[in-house]
Amino acid sequence: MDYRYFQLELGRDRTAQKSLADHLKAGVSPPLAVFAPLLGFPSNTALVLLAPGDRTDVLGAPGVVSGEAHRLSPTLRPTEVGPPMAGGIYVHNWFTIDGGAVDEFVRLSGEAWPDFEARFETKIHGLFLAAESDADRVAGARRLLLMTRYRDLGEWQTSRDPTSDAMAVFLRRRDLTRVSLARACLLMP
Repeated sequence: MDYRYFQLELGRDRTAQKSLADHLKAGVSPPLAVFAPLLGFPSNTALVLLAPGDRTDVLGAPGVVSGEAHRLSPTLRPTEVGPPMAGGIYVHNWFTIDGGAVDEFVRLSGEAWPDFEARFETKIHGLFLAAESDADRVAGARRLLLMTRYRDLGEWQTSRDPTSDAMAVFLRRRDLTRVSLARACLLMP
């Protein structure tokens, strides 16, 4: 039950993300989500999440210059296949962690989420384990993608509160993390 996630470079057309979203959503199997960049992504980027079994040709879509695909397995969430919640902003956070720490990283995430979601206007859409690459094996690392919806960027900033129970657990999770790269985007309607 693997999802496919694409980070795409688009052409220079200022409506490239909308054109891509419209094209993909008009297809036989619409994607679960198309995201446009907000902060931290190049302005000509689009991100696409496909449901398990969906073989839509995203890389060959009109306006796509290049891209990379990732095969993702859900961990604790999502528990059902469906689109992310509309509105707000989404932070896509790629974690590179110690290779043997996947189970503990996932456990700590799940331990923190109830307090995190109760305290802040946020919703964890998914924590996905990326298929292990040759580079991961050589480095003894694994990669995970966390997709979190926040009301807005202000809520993201507020959620950095170091005194929350969730943040105490996230700090323990940080000890397993080699690199964390969080970037914000918008879910295309």
